[in-house]
Amino acid sequence: MRIVINRRPVRVGLLATAVVGSLYLGATGCGGDGDEEAPDKALAGTQLCGGDAVSAQASKELKVITGSSRFGTTAEKSTVARAATDLVEAFPVATGGRDDICRIYTADGTPSFAIRVTWGLESGPPKGTPAPDFTVLDMGERTLAAANRASVRFACRSDRFPNSTNAAHVAVGVERWGMPKEPEGDVEALKDAYATVAHSFSLAMAEELRCEKNGGLPARPVLDPA
Repeated sequence: MRIVINRRPVRVGLLATAVVGSLYLGATGCGGDGDEEAPDKALAGTQLCGGDAVSAQASKELKVITGSSRFGTTAEKSTVARAATDLVEAFPVATGGRDDICRIYTADGTPSFAIRVTWGLESGPPKGTPAPDFTVLDMGERTLAAANRASVRFACRSDRFPNSTNAAHVAVGVERWGMPKEPEGDVEALKDAYATVAHSFSLAMAEELRCEKNGGLPARPVLDPA
């Protein structure tokens, strides 16, 4: 959860005399700013979520999505490595929902934008027809991209799932977080951007899980419609 800090300086009550007031202003004129909360450290996209989840290409696409190349810090435990450990512990039972890998926020002083990155365990390969705003891409079991979200599903066989002959069906999602809004900008460029970021997190997850052949995911994102 992001904590918003009010950085407005605290008002000081009226002082008893003009002389004391002058002395007070003189004393605080040099050092008053030191009492305010320092802004969050700004990170590049490749430093987010543990530092091994966002590729250089995906970092560029985060700017397409958010309009910014500077981001706030993410929680210390909000990493692909932690999510992979939780996934292994949950297997073989489908999670029936999604859990956070991390949440990405633009840095202080930039337009506010939030992205939620999630993981889930599915009971089997994807079924059904995607919603009409999705484009289907040929990555993993099925990759879907829209102008405000994307998801990648892949099958993982790994020695991290002991005594199992079945593959884990993993879903990784990236979406704009917060109140629903109409996408702003080139819809096709946004689809490619979300798909690239989702692919980056999915590949990092497959590598962390030690999936055979990285769960069938390509080394670089495939953005042509399937």
